[in-house]
Amino acid sequence: MYAEMAPNPELVTHRGGCHCGRVRFEVDAPARLDVLDCNCSICRLTGFLHLIVPASAFRLLSGESELSEYRFGTGVARHLFCRVCGIKSFYIPRSHPDGVDVNVRALQRETIAAITSTAFDGEHWEQGAAQLPASAGGWNDERG
Repeated sequence: MYAEMAPNPELVTHRGGCHCGRVRFEVDAPARLDVLDCNCSICRLTGFLHLIVPASAFRLLSGESELSEYRFGTGVARHLFCRVCGIKSFYIPRSHPDGVDVNVRALQRETIAAITSTAFDGEHWEQGAAQLPASAGGWNDERG
């Protein structure tokens, strides 16, 4: 189950990106992160730790032209990889197509106070999806 964040938590700006540095982004989220550790085929192979945020909390700073897209299964999720180094630092998830799913492992560590990880059974996504929060990130984004 996803550990829900309290409404209107104090947010910090986390910075992150890909390995080669061409793709850079910022995301507003709490310093103490509640993340999902999914066991689906792609997450298990890449080690992706999920932080789903509202689209308004995410800003792509550079590298849009360096992103390559991969879709599989239902074709809904937009998996975005740096075409140079191959790192997927964020993507548009099937569960929250109006949000952004950030790989916590792609964030710079200095703004992260703690990480709490919850297992998510993505291998059986249809059954597990009901456990996901209704809003991206588990908090209400008041910026519209």
